[in-house]
Amino acid sequence: MADYDVIIIGGGPGGYTAAIRAAQLGLRAALVEREHLGGICSNWGCIPTKALLRSAEMMTHAAHFETYGITLAGAAMPDIAKVVARSRSVANRMAGGVAMLLRKNKVDVIWGEARLLGGGTVEVIEAAKPVQEPQAPRPKSVKPAGRYSAEHIILATGARPRVLPGIEPDGDRIWTYFEALKPVSLPKSLIVIGSGAIGVEFASFYAAMGTKVTVVELLDRILPAEDTEISAFMEKALGKRGISFRTGARVEAVKPGNTSVSVALAGGETLQAERLISAAGVVANTEGLGLEAAGVTLESGVIRVDGAGRTAAAGIWAIGDITGAPMLAHKAEHEAVICVETIAGHRPHALNRNRIPGCTYCDPQVASIGLTEAAARQNGLAVRVGSFPFVGNGKAIAMGEDQGLAKVIFDADTGELLGAHLAGAEVTEMIQGFATAMALETTEAELFDVVFPHPTISEVMKQAALAAFGRAINI
Repeated sequence: MADYDVIIIGGGPGGYTAAIRAAQLGLRAALVEREHLGGICSNWGCIPTKALLRSAEMMTHAAHFETYGITLAGAAMPDIAKVVARSRSVANRMAGGVAMLLRKNKVDVIWGEARLLGGGTVEVIEAAKPVQEPQAPRPKSVKPAGRYSAEHIILATGARPRVLPGIEPDGDRIWTYFEALKPVSLPKSLIVIGSGAIGVEFASFYAAMGTKVTVVELLDRILPAEDTEISAFMEKALGKRGISFRTGARVEAVKPGNTSVSVALAGGETLQAERLISAAGVVANTEGLGLEAAGVTLESGVIRVDGAGRTAAAGIWAIGDITGAPMLAHKAEHEAVICVETIAGHRPHALNRNRIPGCTYCDPQVASIGLTEAAARQNGLAVRVGSFPFVGNGKAIAMGEDQGLAKVIFDADTGELLGAHLAGAEVTEMIQGFATAMALETTEAELFDVVFPHPTISEVMKQAALAAFGRAINI
């Protein structure tokens, strides 16, 4: 008899969700983790960055208190040590919460690095000191390192920062997001390579803290995964925050020095700053797992799976970042539930990757789901497009947050909601409304019948839908 029904390798959002759902379904589950529970998301990504960005938001508001009729005794000044300490405290609280949930659900935690041996066997060796030492105590293993067997093995090892050729992080002048999350002092100037979600979020944070920020992007626009109208809006909005952009710019060379780092761009321009953040995405953690010997197929650096997470090898499943884009925590969590419920004999719906919302927590925020206008047209669809500006929304004006945009794309023939794209205050909280609508296969007629509370910023969602059919009231 196998030691477990399921062994999960990796304790990030996908891994620990899979372990807990397995336990809920009565499966004997074990979780192998080599560094810290909660993975990159809880410890070095999603959660601590949002804590930093909350501090940045407070700084931005403080600079405009007079606008709201409030006078401060003096200018607001960031204390970066306290800002970082709060962020790390939040991360530690999250990691501790994951440990508590695993204990509550009687999931065995095995501390170490795992390797597939075939035949449903996993070898766990004692973990070396992690590259990024977590602040929270390491979890105590319920079981020691060794060999364990299971009928099903779920791979959930996540991803790490992508290292670009010629931009090797040194922890001093050239940072990954690890160093960017806990600076000892605020740099006076900063270059960010990459304008995806990670790059733009760090640019937003440091600019709010008073750093002169320049973002370099290889493609012709920032936030290139977003709708072109949203990208254009955000470049202007972030420019007003003091962030400079170099789009369509290829980096030829990066040279760190004793007091600065210089970046040579194609065309002859040279940029210089105290620090540089390499934010060119992430790559899947597939090394050292014994995938090839186990019969697991890799394509373009990620594991090929079906809609339930099955790999090419019987009894081996994969979820999260190692299965490819979008590399998002909520995608990993949803895949985890689908995978485990399939293992338990249930018949869950396969993941629809076109209905996964994406959020960027800069200031202003960005959120989107489904097809962009360009993608819909490229797919040969006849579309109706509606947009509505925050300047037409009473709550946004009252909050002093009237710079924003809501855009929706409908199938002109069926009325199906194909995509939604938002930029502005609180849109990362609002996008779930469109996600729910798409999951329920909502048409424009049903959205028109929804009563939105007034005054709320969410009213821009309905007004954008109405605008697509020439019925917007407030513009």
